[in-house]
Amino acid sequence: ADIITSSLGYSSFNDANMDYTYMDMDGQTAIITRASDLAIKKGLLVVTSAGNEGNDAWRYITAPADGLDNITVGSVKSDYSISAFSSQGPTADNRIKPDVVALGQGTTLLTSSGSISQANGTSFSAPLIAGFSAGIWQSHPEFTNLEVVHYLRSLGTRFDDPDNYYGYGIPIYLADEDSLI
Repeated sequence: ADIITSSLGYSSFNDANMDYTYMDMDGQTAIITRASDLAIKKGLLVVTSAGNEGNDAWRYITAPADGLDNITVGSVKSDYSISAFSSQGPTADNRIKPDVVALGQGTTLLTSSGSISQANGTSFSAPLIAGFSAGIWQSHPEFTNLEVVHYLRSLGTRFDDPDNYYGYGIPIYLADEDSLI
């Protein structure tokens, strides 16, 4: 595998002794975040869901979305406004998260029964960005995984003014005559 996408998000557990605090969302503490970082160090591109805590008491991203070099993906609606449920940053060490956003509210999908439906969640926006990243990497095979991350951020509609709701925005790729995409 070259790219993995994770829709897991951890902050609280059945055993409260295992719960994370917001201060643990520093990109170094959570075990799943450290595993994500290890995959990145081995050359994989890791795309993670920001989480669906935006309108809950927690409201922040969950681990492993706090990872330094992963691509954390939030959710927007079809009108490009942020989804209320989309978890927000910053990380505990004050980094911008999410990195980018994609359609995660009213996302059309195929259900396990084979019917077409719509659903909400950053678990639907992250795979869209994983696929988009695959296209970028295929078009630029000379890129390292970290170069794909930086390039993806640079394609964001808010690259010049990122925030902790949209991150660097919705990545837009405008193909030129030399591009394969």
